[in-house]
Amino acid sequence: MNALPEGNAIVYCEGAFNTPNGKTAHGLIRFTNRYRVLSVVDSRYAGRDAGDILDGKGNGIPVFGSLKQAFTEADSHTRPATHFVVGLAPDGGRLPPTARQNIKNAISYGLNVDCGLHDYLAEDPEMMELAAQYGVKIRDIRKPPRIQKLHFFSGKIEAVQALKIAVLGTDSAIGKRTTAWLIVKGLREQGVSAEMIGTGQTAWMQGFKYGIIMDSLVNDFVAGEIEHAVWTAWNQEKPDVIVIEGQGSLMNPAYPGGFEILAAGRPDIIVLQHAPARLEYDGFPGYPLQPLAQQIQAIELLSAKPVVAVTVNHEGLSADQIAPVCDAIEKEVGLPAFDVLKDGAGAIVKVLKSYLR
Repeated sequence: MNALPEGNAIVYCEGAFNTPNGKTAHGLIRFTNRYRVLSVVDSRYAGRDAGDILDGKGNGIPVFGSLKQAFTEADSHTRPATHFVVGLAPDGGRLPPTARQNIKNAISYGLNVDCGLHDYLAEDPEMMELAAQYGVKIRDIRKPPRIQKLHFFSGKIEAVQALKIAVLGTDSAIGKRTTAWLIVKGLREQGVSAEMIGTGQTAWMQGFKYGIIMDSLVNDFVAGEIEHAVWTAWNQEKPDVIVIEGQGSLMNPAYPGGFEILAAGRPDIIVLQHAPARLEYDGFPGYPLQPLAQQIQAIELLSAKPVVAVTVNHEGLSADQIAPVCDAIEKEVGLPAFDVLKDGAGAIVKVLKSYLR
């Protein structure tokens, strides 16, 4: 791995910031070791602070209406941009046509391009010709490793003695990765050694040391790669806790993730991320979310391990609704419920620490 941070990044999120399709950008403005994030591009929020838009807390990362404005502003503050990072995460992971010209412009400005979508820019003749002309690198983060480098499930997961926690969700784009990281951070703050296993392109962009990009892998090797990532983190760090980022949800019609994480990661306990205000699966009107109790039942039936807490995504809730909603969840399913993004991870960490061997 290269030394981190690798450079100064402009994060492109035109038309998607503060929506589920901007979740990669959201992760990067909240936390990343890989880049120093200079700004976000989304003309709908030009002139505002990215942290204030997303979490109601300013973080000094401005939003610009165009790449040209973001690039010029970075230069004027003597912190020149080095990277153009595609912060979009649309359904299906395809590159929107409107983003293509912005990527070409970024290359012409001499910016390296990192993209986590399924359209591989490094195999696009026009993009590669431009990159060669301007001397920049293009990285397709979702491009899978060669088959020869992939691992098949072997059973070595049984050697891992850390407490394994999977953070699954009742839907996609619901905040599993952010919650997983806040739990890891909270554990470390309370003196518990912890590592996170990233399972998507955003975690890679955030600079997590261990992980895979699950939805880019040939299916035969998904379980083995999950196992290998968990085992590697254990073998190299010997942490007290390993937290595995979930993908999709068990019953999402387009992203039925979680099965391999339960089967191959073999978590000891599960935290379930839930957005109480969502009635339908994200991006799929007419597909109602199964009740929370049913989703918990499905997870526990498949894994034979307990869901020990519910973490709440407060989208669609006012500030004064969050606490009553958490109380209602606790009464409904008999599990403690926490909004870790709003309140921090201290309370849930106390629950999780009780499961340490």
